[in-house]
Amino acid sequence: MKALRRSAIAAVALAAALTLSACGSDDMETAAETTTEQATTGTIVDVAVGAGNFTTLVAAVTAADLVETLSGEGPFTVFAPTDEAFAALPAGVLDALLLPENKATLAKILTYHVVSGKVLAADVTDSDVATVEGQTIKLSTMTGVTVNGATVVAADVMATNGVIHAIDAVILPPDVDVAKLLKK
Repeated sequence: MKALRRSAIAAVALAAALTLSACGSDDMETAAETTTEQATTGTIVDVAVGAGNFTTLVAAVTAADLVETLSGEGPFTVFAPTDEAFAALPAGVLDALLLPENKATLAKILTYHVVSGKVLAADVTDSDVATVEGQTIKLSTMTGVTVNGATVVAADVMATNGVIHAIDAVILPPDVDVAKLLKK
């Protein structure tokens, strides 16, 4: 029953994301404020669905069949690109990533945004950290918290199975060439 509810939520979020993909979203400050104010309980997926500024991420997680994984026990730390971050990708890239034939690449990109364990912003140190995908990301605290150069715009959004940090860009594993997706 719980899995059915999560699937239904994910399906609604996917439909909403596809319906609203042509609409503009709030500016980054408003998105960060909205995310920070979310004091909801639930898994990372539940919190992302409820936040309102991760509809594209939820649609991508659904397309990559990662809903069950990110709803699992964890704990996980997710560096979650906002809707604006996804909108900043080159034209056509997001649509290409959401195609069934690119599911493995999409999963690779999404799991590159996830690290095992619960890492709060105050715990971040300048270091390379292994991702669930298998490669490392560079965390920095020189100008606030950044992940491979993407800025954390809202930190420490708590979930029952981890924490979400909203970021202002989609980070890509070094071995993913999004230009190839557009040539298929």
